[in-house]
Amino acid sequence: MPDFYQLSPADQSGRLRDLARDALAAWKLGPCELALIKFRENAVFRVTSQAGKLYALRVHRAGYHSDSELRSELQWMQALAASGFDVPVIVPASTGELFRQFAHASVPEPRQVDLFEWVSGAQLGSVEQDMSGTAGQDVAALGQTYRTVGRLAARLHNQATSWNLPSGFTRHAWDDAGLVGEQPFWGRFWELAALQPAERSLILSARDRLRHDLGRLARSPEHYGLIHADFAPENLLVDGEHIRLLDFDDAGFGWHMFEIATSLYFHSGQPQYAPIRDALIAGYREERALSDAQVAQLSMFLAARGFTYLGWVHTRHETETARELTPQLVELACAAAREYLATS
Repeated sequence: MPDFYQLSPADQSGRLRDLARDALAAWKLGPCELALIKFRENAVFRVTSQAGKLYALRVHRAGYHSDSELRSELQWMQALAASGFDVPVIVPASTGELFRQFAHASVPEPRQVDLFEWVSGAQLGSVEQDMSGTAGQDVAALGQTYRTVGRLAARLHNQATSWNLPSGFTRHAWDDAGLVGEQPFWGRFWELAALQPAERSLILSARDRLRHDLGRLARSPEHYGLIHADFAPENLLVDGEHIRLLDFDDAGFGWHMFEIATSLYFHSGQPQYAPIRDALIAGYREERALSDAQVAQLSMFLAARGFTYLGWVHTRHETETARELTPQLVELACAAAREYLATS
């Protein structure tokens, strides 16, 4: 049998579809149709029951989260739903488990699988298309949207700050070690082969400064806690005037300003950046305090966010998505690094 990881994305997703189809038996939904809707980190399938009910089934990539880490992610989503957040509703397996492990002969490792009720709406943006989600929108409409995004982020941080973590809760950290340490959570970004010598020198200089500056930051509940950590346009689903937050796969502990930087990152360098930034911060401040000193850290966290994306394509260089996005991500990260070094 060919090495799974040497197969094309279409062949890999086909094998994961076979695993997903077998896994669905644990939910006892009867005959269903499966359609792939996303295959990047995880494989996500739209499931349509015979009665026409829609679900989203997620087959996790191997080794990203332990069972304890995934259980913690789903527990936070349940707590958010109980607090009134419109997040995807988890559908437990017939045994009551929030997720299950499944193996398939055509896939080399067992995979975690979970199921959610379907969520309607349109992505605010897409990595494969307009990453910022601003194509064809006027500034006033974007300002209104990002004011809502800011309020949503603040409410999320308020809930996380007040929530008593369940026993055994465990997630990774987007702290100084996770962002710019020797083994960053998403990979050693400064080793990306696509970097030119001058770009690598710039990245290393900014990394040294970030290690110093992030190491000095407070980790009090006012500044640091459980965050979504992927508050990017493609995880914000717009349905009329309502915005829903999807995909808690990267959720962990980090600074609140890292969350804000993530939401703004792909607007960097665009004409609408300043009004979107101001609207998001204004919306955030409607729900939660955010000091001028914290806002002044934005260039630092934009640089850190840019480096995580370089690490992502470095550790996934064989994928089609990484090959397509690397030039743009290098350009954005270098611009963020220069801005950070000039202002810090």
